[in-house]
Amino acid sequence: MRCFINFSLTGFSNCYLIGPDDGGDAIVIDPGEMNIKLLNLIEDNNFYIKHILITHNHKPHTGGIRTLLKIYDAEIYSSSENILGYPSNIISPDSSLNLSGIEVKVMEFSGHTKDSLVYKIEKMLFTGDTLGAGSIGEEENKETIALVSKSISEGIKELDDSILVFPSHGPPSTVKAEKDFNPELFLQA
Repeated sequence: MRCFINFSLTGFSNCYLIGPDDGGDAIVIDPGEMNIKLLNLIEDNNFYIKHILITHNHKPHTGGIRTLLKIYDAEIYSSSENILGYPSNIISPDSSLNLSGIEVKVMEFSGHTKDSLVYKIEKMLFTGDTLGAGSIGEEENKETIALVSKSISEGIKELDDSILVFPSHGPPSTVKAEKDFNPELFLQA
């Protein structure tokens, strides 16, 4: 399994490309834009995009869907009924998906938006805007921040420390680094 990061200038967000080592059906997570770098990553690795996972329905995470769907016959998966007017396969937390042989565990850490989802694939955790390196998603008030912090802390406490955390903005991290050093996760409700 290979994972690539593609940085988008639209919303300064990360898009992730996951596919088998020898090429084939692949997954794109949060395609903020479809740019030449992403197209080259897909084509140079002999991938074909069959699945699009959306962590939450904000434009910096969905803007590239129209172009992707003009090139590839892909299905969208999210907690929303549709994304940019395209039908989405509605998925819920605590479910599992088998997408062309790639096992995806769907998780939810309350916060950022009501439709936020987190995806675990092998030893990788794709957290959208919910959890970033040393931060959590933007929240409106101290009470909400404390509740979200508690939800994330509980959600990652049982995860293996070596799991890589891939947020939608900023650099990757590890579960251990977030448990040990993320100041937002030390808050109590």
